Parts: sequence; structure tokens; C-alpha cells
Amino acid sequence: MTTGSAAVELRNVTKRFDEVVAVDAIDLTIADGEFFALLGPSGCGKTTTLRMIAGLEFPTEGSLKIFGDEVGTLPPNKRPVNTVFQNYALFPHMNVLDNVAFGLKMQGVDKHEARSRAQESIGLVQLGGMEKRRPSQLSGGQQQRVALARALVNEPKVLLLDEPLGALDLKLRQEMQSELKSLQQELGVSFVFVTHDQEEALTMSDRIAVMDKGELLQVGSPEQIYEHPANRFVADFIGQTNLLEGTVADHETVVLSNGTRIAAHSDLAAGSAVALSLRPERASLHSRGQDVTDGANVDGVVARVTYLGNALVYIVNLDWMEIEVRDENNPGADRFHEGDEVSVLWSTESVSVVTN
Repeated sequence: MTTGSAAVELRNVTKRFDEVVAVDAIDLTIADGEFFALLGPSGCGKTTTLRMIAGLEFPTEGSLKIFGDEVGTLPPNKRPVNTVFQNYALFPHMNVLDNVAFGLKMQGVDKHEARSRAQESIGLVQLGGMEKRRPSQLSGGQQQRVALARALVNEPKVLLLDEPLGALDLKLRQEMQSELKSLQQELGVSFVFVTHDQEEALTMSDRIAVMDKGELLQVGSPEQIYEHPANRFVADFIGQTNLLEGTVADHETVVLSNGTRIAAHSDLAAGSAVALSLRPERASLHSRGQDVTDGANVDGVVARVTYLGNALVYIVNLDWMEIEVRDENNPGADRFHEGDEVSVLWSTESVSVVTN
């Protein structure tokens, strides 16, 4: 990823549909050569943001620049971008080659040059030999590649992808995630990827913007988003987590709702209502009575055990709430069963203090 210049800049961008605020005064910079994900639940504003970058919607307020040029009121064909949609939008009566070359021909590109560039784009997405097939003769993954080739043939500076893998089954989706990431690195252009799939965003992206209700909640690397969520929503939306309600006692202590004092660093004022975000894989189970010199130790009873093959997931009843603990299924590791009295342990570094 190169970060020398900004590919896309949004400053105080708002989009309203009548009285509904779909995107609320967001500031966002996407670097040249970056794989950037817009992540959030349905209706959060991520697709509207993408459509504004594409020129399919115009901002109600604010500035939108692509490589330094103001484009907020320009139509899609005047912007150095192209878009891949979830439904592929292929012409059913055209073969693969003609589908990919169609945009070039509409721009007046010479027929032979259009076919040559289309052939090159088809090769990029590993569909060589399928040029004469029609969409109905292709699998879902192959149709996705055709849509990708058609978007790339115009050599956009920014490629926009609106949940392009949503219609694929799990195995094929995972394969396409790897291929898209490799292709982006090979081409070196910015990819802006809309998804509601947290694992997809964590796997593919250089940086992620988490959105909810039209607002931008946090922007950062996958590691920053996962390890240091900005608030309760981000912590709960990105992966699995346990949220233990409490109150800040001082900068190094949180008192849980049951009165237990837990070592946890926070810059918030004493008395602030917070939650401790504890990922299931960051906690561990031990038999009752083990001494802990750092972090936390709370007692509970194993309520349920789920076997996942590579891991065991324990649901532990702490009297005032249930907590999930995930243990790798390693040979010789301790195993616990329903009804076992246990202690849940975690280190101070394993929790994040998040606001409600």
C-alpha cells in the first residue's frame, strides 16, 4: 500500500433523502493504493457513501475530492472510478469478451483496441479461454470475475466494490477474498470495499471505517479496530466479545456491576459508565483457587460446552451474567464439562474499556 497521496477525500459530507439523514457530516481520507473497507450493518450509510464517491448520488453538503479534484457534482463517467455491484449487472445476450469490452466501445475506443484491452482484463481475473461463454454458462464466481474485468478494463484510479461477494457461498467467497486482495496489490490502485461481513473486512483491508446510523465511528487498521475499539458498538460489531458492565473507579480500576474491582486502564473520569470488552479467546479457564498476580480472576460455573473441532467454546455463568471463553483444542489441554466450578482469568492487556 502506498500512502503518499489521497485518492479520495470526504470533508463534512452529508447526504439527506428528504428528512432522512443517510450520511451525517463524515470526514474520511482514503490513500492511493489502499484497500479500504466501509463496514457496518444494513442501513448504516456505507453504500450511500460509496455511491457518492461513484457519482451515483450527490452530497447534500460537504466536499468530495478524488486525487485533489472536486467531483461532488460530476456524473460517474467524468470520474476516474468504476464500480462492481453485488448483482454483477452483466448483459445476458453478450459473451464474456463483449461484456468486458462494452464500456470501451461506448467510449468510442477502436474495436481492435477494445477487444485487446478486454482480453488483457479477462486474463487478469483468470478467465482466459472463457471469452465466448455467456453469463448463463458461468458459475457465480466466474460471473463475479467478469464484472470485475469489466470494471478494470477502463483502468480506473479507484475501484469501488459494493458487497461484491455477498451472493457467493462461503468457500467461494473466501477464495475470492484472497484473489481480490492479490489483484489489488498487483494493480496498486485503491479499492473501496463495502461489506457488512466483519471477518471479510478484517481479512482483506489495509484500513476499515466502521459506520452506524450514518456516522463514522472509527477508522483504523484491522488490528486497531479489533484490539482497541472506540466504543461499545464497535467492540460488539467486530467479532465476538464479552461486555462486562461497570463504572470507572480511577484510571487503573473498573468496578463491575456486581462490585468486583478489575484492573483496567482508562482515561475516563471516575464514575463514568463503561463496559469491559473481553474477546473470548483472550480469557482462559482454570480450576477454582488458582492465584492470579496480574489481571482478573472471577469465579463461575460452566453452563455449556460447544465442540468446534479446532476449538472449544465454554459458556460460563458468573451469577450476574454469562461469559464466553474460547480455548484452542490442543492435545493435553485441560477440558471442562457442564457443572464444573472454574475461574475465568485474563490479563490487564486483554480488555478494552469502552463507553456506552
